[in-house]
Amino acid sequence: MMNKNMLKQAQQMQARLAAVQEEIAVARTEASAGGGVVKVSVIGGQSVESITIDPEVVDPEDVEMLQDLILAAINEAMETANKLASDKMSSITGGMNIPGLM
Repeated sequence: MMNKNMLKQAQQMQARLAAVQEEIAVARTEASAGGGVVKVSVIGGQSVESITIDPEVVDPEDVEMLQDLILAAINEAMETANKLASDKMSSITGGMNIPGLM
């Protein structure tokens, strides 16, 4: 049986989790590849916001290299977003693995 103090703590944790989930949803992470010739911005770890490609790297004879750079930048941005989300959630849950969260 939960006492009032435990219930209050649970409600506070729920409010903090909701706030952190909102922060995560709008967090922007960026990454680059090829020394910065390809840059990617991701929002919330869910969607690519933008891709910037330096015209110098566009070589019609080597499209595969450009594709690899884009893929590398996207993967790095997503990985960074996932780490940020995990770190933010861990700061609230104290590292506890709570089913249904992340």
